[in-house]
Amino acid sequence: MTAISRRFCHNLRHYSSSQKYSWITPKFIEPEDTTPLIKPRWSKPSPAVKKRKISPYKPPSSLDRTGQKPYSPDLHFDFQFSYTETPRAKPIGFREARFSPFGPGKIDREWTGWCAPHASSEVTSIEGDDDNQDSSLNVYKYGGRFREEILGEPLSKQEIQALIDQCRQQNTKRQVNLGRDGLTHNMINDIHNNWRYAPAVRIKCLGVPTVDMKKVCFQLEDKTGGKIIYHNHNIITLYRGRNYKPKERPIIPLMLWKPHTPVYPRLIKTTVDGFTVAETKAMRKRGLNTPPLTKLKKNGVYCGLVHNVRDAFKNNDLARIDCKGLPKSDYRKIGAKLRVCHVQ
Repeated sequence: MTAISRRFCHNLRHYSSSQKYSWITPKFIEPEDTTPLIKPRWSKPSPAVKKRKISPYKPPSSLDRTGQKPYSPDLHFDFQFSYTETPRAKPIGFREARFSPFGPGKIDREWTGWCAPHASSEVTSIEGDDDNQDSSLNVYKYGGRFREEILGEPLSKQEIQALIDQCRQQNTKRQVNLGRDGLTHNMINDIHNNWRYAPAVRIKCLGVPTVDMKKVCFQLEDKTGGKIIYHNHNIITLYRGRNYKPKERPIIPLMLWKPHTPVYPRLIKTTVDGFTVAETKAMRKRGLNTPPLTKLKKNGVYCGLVHNVRDAFKNNDLARIDCKGLPKSDYRKIGAKLRVCHVQ
């Protein structure tokens, strides 16, 4: 840096901007706030702003019925967990307190431990001859309308075949599975949900309910109000009706959990009616030595079991069925169903 430049810089330090340019800064232009923009490190920190605490989101619960009236479903039958696997005998005890599986205050029906009976109905279902069943179902209402009104005019053969082809497994994946518990209460709601998108739904039955398919078919028509247009072994096609309206479907409250099965009388007795204990033991030993009529698999199809047992009784007074691998509750139910079907 040369001497001339040093002298010039030294002179500039002693002159302000007003002296240099012979101009005085007005007062209204001069800043009034002279606080430094950068705060020193030794200054006190500003008080922290308290943030508003947001409560966590709580999804609405189906158990919260505050300020709501209980449902009054207009259905003619008693609400049960299973409509095909519930024994006809009344229970002799309960394994838990009789809490309603629909939730507290959800419906205006009292839970008795195995069902929620209708207030004005004495008979829950009609199980008579096949000729009288279809006419007896037309007496009840489903969603405020009679079953005959919902079904409308009968389908022609071409329309039935078109619906059957539409519900085949290779054409659609829409299906309702009916398992070892039979026709449950929540399954009725599943059938109505399928009817929103298709006029017919395919139902596949497996396990113990296939022993008595006649009862399964009747309960499906009785509880849903539909009509079976196809039945082959364990495959059923259920039609909703011409005048079915999804917005006018009946209100079906859902069960939130599976209630414990009450204590029923023994399905398999220690002695056969009319025989002594010694005679019953001798008969059982003779039955164990007879060759098995058939072997049942878990969750199989037992549609022809009743006919096979009836044919076996023509030649022998005993028939043995191999149930190895099945749960105890399953072969007990099968024995009770065979006893009822054989008497009928």
